[in-house]
Amino acid sequence: MEYKNLEELIGVIRTLRSPGGCQWDREQTHNSLRPNMLEEAYEAVDAIDDNDMSHLKEELGDVLLQVILHSQIASEEGEFNLEDVAKGIKDKLIHRHPHVFGNVKVNSTDDILANWDKLKAEEKKHRKSAMDGISKAQSALMSAQKISKKAVKTGFEWPDEASLYECIYSEFKEFKEAKAENDKEHMEEELGDILFAVVNLARWNKIDAEQALLKANKKFEKRFRKMEELAEKPLQELSFEEFDELWKKAKAQTS
Repeated sequence: MEYKNLEELIGVIRTLRSPGGCQWDREQTHNSLRPNMLEEAYEAVDAIDDNDMSHLKEELGDVLLQVILHSQIASEEGEFNLEDVAKGIKDKLIHRHPHVFGNVKVNSTDDILANWDKLKAEEKKHRKSAMDGISKAQSALMSAQKISKKAVKTGFEWPDEASLYECIYSEFKEFKEAKAENDKEHMEEELGDILFAVVNLARWNKIDAEQALLKANKKFEKRFRKMEELAEKPLQELSFEEFDELWKKAKAQTS
């Protein structure tokens, strides 16, 4: 398979970053491009969620652009280049798949994941805590999921789902107590505990909390737009009872 367009893309970016290239591209740094990396990744995820392959192809191109741009900037600074990036991930994949590229025998996906974690731990011996390696840039919800999974791998887990529900209920009780005290700081702390406990409920049931909330957001937005469409007067003029009735109609007419 030839990669003519990929090679030409690398050349285009190199030209844009050259002295005779584009001033905007030449001014970019790893830090200035940080928001772009996040935005393009999220837009690619949106395309996946919409099952829109044409859109996904476009967004993956935008993600690839970010990878090549960062690699080009690093190359100019004498740090690394795109070839180094490719070699690094290639070597990592080969090392972490000894059942494919080596002689290790596995019987299930669980065996593969356990072996992956073992090899990863060997690669990152500098990490002293199970909490090391959690991204500081990802959303709080995604971080909570990661923290929870890492804790569980050490054996720190509820004995059953019933005890997890008890934990969630107790957090709600503590939030109410903080509210009764009118202690905003304490309320914020307890609300955080509620959210973290609910993330654990999602993990316990093998549900991605981030995806669940994204879907809930989209569902609410869709139903709210339907409410705006059905309303016979401005929403601001509706009573609670009228809002409730309109919401029920919107809910019935949307999936």
